[in-house]
Amino acid sequence: MIKSNQKRKWEKSSFKGVRFYKHDTKKHGVKYDRYFSGSYQINKKRKFIGFGWASEGWSEKIVWEKLNQFKYNVKTGSGPTTLKEEFLLKEQARQQKVEREEKDQFKNITLKMFYDTYYLPAAVKSKRNDTTMPTEKSYFKVWINPEIGHLKFRDIRPIHFENIKNKLLNKGKAPRTLEHCFAIFNKIWSYAKIHDLVNTDSPAKKIDRPKVENARTRFFTKKEAELLLKSLKKRSQQVHDMTLLSLHTGARGRELFNLIWRMVSFENRSLQLRDSKGKPRHVYLTDETHNMLTRLYKDQYSSDLVFKNNKGGKINAVGQTFSKIVKELKLNKGVTDRRDKASFHTCRHTFASWHAQNGTDLYVLKKLLGHSTIQLTERYSHLRVDSLKVASQNFNLNLQNE
Repeated sequence: MIKSNQKRKWEKSSFKGVRFYKHDTKKHGVKYDRYFSGSYQINKKRKFIGFGWASEGWSEKIVWEKLNQFKYNVKTGSGPTTLKEEFLLKEQARQQKVEREEKDQFKNITLKMFYDTYYLPAAVKSKRNDTTMPTEKSYFKVWINPEIGHLKFRDIRPIHFENIKNKLLNKGKAPRTLEHCFAIFNKIWSYAKIHDLVNTDSPAKKIDRPKVENARTRFFTKKEAELLLKSLKKRSQQVHDMTLLSLHTGARGRELFNLIWRMVSFENRSLQLRDSKGKPRHVYLTDETHNMLTRLYKDQYSSDLVFKNNKGGKINAVGQTFSKIVKELKLNKGVTDRRDKASFHTCRHTFASWHAQNGTDLYVLKKLLGHSTIQLTERYSHLRVDSLKVASQNFNLNLQNE
């Protein structure tokens, strides 16, 4: 390059508006390298543009043609008028092309690729806990992926879910399993819809599904509950206390996991529970549960959580202790229907069943259980047969006495 303290000697070329100066030492071919510049007049003002060296591909003619193009663009008000503008426009066009290609590639992504690359990482990062993700991954791997994982979203049709349904039912799977599979796919589809990959409703929603008969009928007898609590107390005081509280209040497992001390009123002998949707309800303490919570409060007053894991954090599951005791007591011996198998949730059904047997009004029981509709509570109505029979007999007696 020419030194900065040297005066450049510009020479005119044979093309109008184009000039150049020679490099002092650097050659391009047999001649010294030349730097080209050009100018044109527009609106009585002269515009100068530096183009570059001959070694970079510039020549008098190319510069002249480019000048004329820039001058024409200024007059018409369209297109670049400088090399910088031309570069920026080309870069913008290149970026738009890349975005179009990425968009086209995204539109052609398969369900499996979308699940692995986008949906699953977001699902794991979201509020869903570790107890649900393994099941969801398993259902996708075993039932959804083999049938439609290789398909692009635009190629997925309702008939594919008919096939999934038939395979599940032919394998003897419960309708509830089918519901879970379809629900998982619907969540994936909704996530794709958020990201403009699809704009229609999930094709799985068009498939008729068997009615889910998921109502549990099993509840503990007084003797079974007594044996259960006695065995649990020897193995785990905390699992014993959660079981006792569920048996006496009808609390769900997750409601107990979320229970904090400010939701406990010793004065009113009540608890404020919140269901999975955050809807609150009040339940009332028996002498046993009041004494148990009083003991816990004295021992664990420093923790905001009533029940906590070994690290002092929130519990996500009752754990294996409950299941092991149920197995040791043979409470599920000979039981094949899963609705009749004893689980921690059976404690809640036991609470409701004992109330029904004692003649508690179903609308009162609905409030205690936090049911959204009376139909959910009516599953316990058959346990009130004796009290209904007595009411009918009393009605007959009253008629005879008149």
